[in-house]
Amino acid sequence: MKKKNAFRKELPYIAFLIPALIVYTVMMFWPMVQAIFLSFTDWNGLSFEGLHFIGFENYAKVLHDKQIMTSMTNTFIFAIFVPIFVTIIAIPLSVALNSKMKTRNFQRAAFFFPSVPSALVLGYLWSYIMSPMDYGLLNKFVTSLGFRKVLWLSKPNLAMFSVIFVCVWSQIGWHACIYLAQLQSIPGELYESARIDGANGWQIFTRITIPLLKPAIGTSVMLLLISSLKVFDLPFALTGGGPGFSTTMISQVIIQKGFSDRMYGQSMATAVLFFIIVAVVTIIQQKGGKKNG
Repeated sequence: MKKKNAFRKELPYIAFLIPALIVYTVMMFWPMVQAIFLSFTDWNGLSFEGLHFIGFENYAKVLHDKQIMTSMTNTFIFAIFVPIFVTIIAIPLSVALNSKMKTRNFQRAAFFFPSVPSALVLGYLWSYIMSPMDYGLLNKFVTSLGFRKVLWLSKPNLAMFSVIFVCVWSQIGWHACIYLAQLQSIPGELYESARIDGANGWQIFTRITIPLLKPAIGTSVMLLLISSLKVFDLPFALTGGGPGFSTTMISQVIIQKGFSDRMYGQSMATAVLFFIIVAVVTIIQQKGGKKNG
């Protein structure tokens, strides 16, 4: 009887979850199962007639494809440096925005604004700003100082630096708001007690602020890591993946292999491998965050 009564109480909640479960199954789970199955076949992308099971052949091709391996390396470089730089800058920025400055509301809005436009729009906008042509604002500033024009998007190392810079610039404000929300929940008495005990600003920051920001840091880093691993729009709009394959990300290769090169089986195999890598990285990051917390 107790189990029946408990089930009846939970029935309304289950009823609300069923539509979401159906949508998730149709839009996410079933396509994922299909992708795993098709990664072991020679599917032509049009019909399932004449479909042949070829085992791990597509996976072997993926592991020996230089473009895919290069894009994997680029993706991991991007996913490592973006969270590091955003976290290093966003935390001190959030502390500054949490102060009692009269213009703090305007400054919060100004720093948050770059995260409002889509990454695609920002990519095209910065491609004009970094252009070596006469309309490139950044090179106009560089030449006004007496230096030569810098090929921000034409040299491999500079191109990757430019992509990371634009991404960090666009994400700082949003993640500073995450830290700001956590900072406003910290009791002011802690800071007052620390000042009375003679602690300086650096000691307060490292021994009170940072430890109490750990939950926000874990959330922020996880969001940055996942979004950086699956990034496509910003590098594609800014550099198109070039020069060469120096800024090509794995998501771009998956789309290119499937829709442009019509290597559907290889594209599916790449997507499955990448999904496994992202899942493993996410699990490790979450476990590491729980231990640190």
